[in-house]
Amino acid sequence: MSKPKIVVVGGGAGGLPLVTKLGRKLGRVGNADVTLVDSSSIHVWKPRFHEVATGAIDADLDAVDYRAHAQLNHYRFEPGTLTQVDTANQQLTLAPLNDEQGKEVLPERKLDYDYLVLATGSQSNDFGTPGVRDNCLFMDSRAQAERFRERFLNACLHANHEGKPVSVAIVGGGATGVELAAELHHAVSMLNFYGHDKLDRKHLQVDIIEAAPRILPVLSERVSATATKRLEALGVKVRTGVMVAEATEQAFVPKDGDPIEADLLVWAAGVKCPEWLGQIPGLTTNRINQVEVEPTLQAKGFKNIFIIGDAAFLIPEGAERPIPPRAQSAQQMAQHTARSLQQLLMNREPRAFEYKDHGSLVSLSNYSSVGMLMGNLKGGNFFVEGWLARMMYISLYRMHQAALYGWPRTVMLLIAGRFNKLVRPRLKLH
Repeated sequence: MSKPKIVVVGGGAGGLPLVTKLGRKLGRVGNADVTLVDSSSIHVWKPRFHEVATGAIDADLDAVDYRAHAQLNHYRFEPGTLTQVDTANQQLTLAPLNDEQGKEVLPERKLDYDYLVLATGSQSNDFGTPGVRDNCLFMDSRAQAERFRERFLNACLHANHEGKPVSVAIVGGGATGVELAAELHHAVSMLNFYGHDKLDRKHLQVDIIEAAPRILPVLSERVSATATKRLEALGVKVRTGVMVAEATEQAFVPKDGDPIEADLLVWAAGVKCPEWLGQIPGLTTNRINQVEVEPTLQAKGFKNIFIIGDAAFLIPEGAERPIPPRAQSAQQMAQHTARSLQQLLMNREPRAFEYKDHGSLVSLSNYSSVGMLMGNLKGGNFFVEGWLARMMYISLYRMHQAALYGWPRTVMLLIAGRFNKLVRPRLKLH
């Protein structure tokens, strides 16, 4: 009798912990064949893309190699981009894999599945705004973050030579835009330390442009107000209530007001999921291509297809809003789906997913962190900032590493990182 085939598409904050757990629980003892599909060969935790973009971390040192990780955790990695899902025959089609010269490395492939998990994540939503795709930089992938870093370092090199300021305009006052704005100031300080003697934070102009009345609109007013105060103290100009109508080569053009010019334009507003999710036969999607799921996270109409992470649309019973597209949501869904798949293999029905909001933390680089934590303290939420919030923010990433490697290896990685800081520059300079 053949083993059940479990295929997970997407190796992000939800997909990678999921295949790790399934590989250890099912793959190791031969109870299932577990396969991860991803278009990249490595994983970098998406909440750290703003640090990759400024060189605060070296993605090569921080990345997880899927193939090596698969070998250690008893699952199989298949590189490729999903092009089609045949739900009737339970088969996936992966596009041919080509090298940088366009030469075919792997042909089109078919993968059979008994259980399919779509953990595709999301990307920025340009809302069809003219000029955005052609003129703006994004933070949706490691490649895009590194492209920004290269452009930013070149702009700083030129500005230092000419004795001119560097300007960056960021559309989107969510976590990505806020964290990037703060990290840019830290990066410029480090560049000054490493020889850019004419460039310092006074010569950096960062604008955050947000259509809502305040930045971090999904968080509390207190968190938003504190983050605004901290950013303005760094020198960031926070523009709220500004709707961008167009992006040109050198400026964002608001619907009302003068163009906001900058050397680098970044779009970090809104989210949407891949278009092809809406093309899978039988799946029901919303306007941003999220898939409607049952309380068990199974796609509506399918017992053998699960949707986790940003791609899942679910309003829990008694709640007014859907589960938010955050890393903590994806991680919780991964844990739940791992248990659900094990229950299905034992001919048991999976239970409903219960989302627990542990709060949100926003990093303001080395300067501070701010956020709200959810708990039983006086029956509600409590506000944290400064050193305590910074330590909690860092611990979130360590917990993600522990889910992938276990705590002993995570501690070793932490120690290795400390030694690296003794011999490597504090900023990736190339």
